[in-house]
Amino acid sequence: MTIKHVNTLVTIIAIVTVTACGGSGVASGPPGTEGPVPSGGAVTGKSAANLITAADITLGDIDRAMAGKGQAIYDVKCQACHSTGPNRVVGPGWKGVTERRKPEWIMNMMLNIDAMLETDPEAQKALEECLVRMPNQGLSKDEGREVLEFMRTL
Repeated sequence: MTIKHVNTLVTIIAIVTVTACGGSGVASGPPGTEGPVPSGGAVTGKSAANLITAADITLGDIDRAMAGKGQAIYDVKCQACHSTGPNRVVGPGWKGVTERRKPEWIMNMMLNIDAMLETDPEAQKALEECLVRMPNQGLSKDEGREVLEFMRTL
């Protein structure tokens, strides 16, 4: 393989990696670097109205039907950047994420990424580590909850 072919291949891989996640995607650093759940700063203005709070989420036993829907969403919108194991792809692996992060933080990272990156120190730290901004996947609140339920099974 010539240098020209290697450079072309590297360029193609870089483009595929970035576009596979919708352009620019935040993700956390390597597993284990995500740290404790932050208490979170006050979010004000328009973005605050959309944020998920602990009161918005009720967790009980794992709902297998909901988790199945969440896995289908993962297969279409998430797997290009996230593994279901502990390994990082573009973004962090999901194994154990529900033990490291509160459910409302996880859902806000899926549904309200812009507000999180503006206000949440841990989200900002993740962007600094990964250097790739998580794209807005256009999930509804119900779809985000289904993905969270899938994460709980990992």
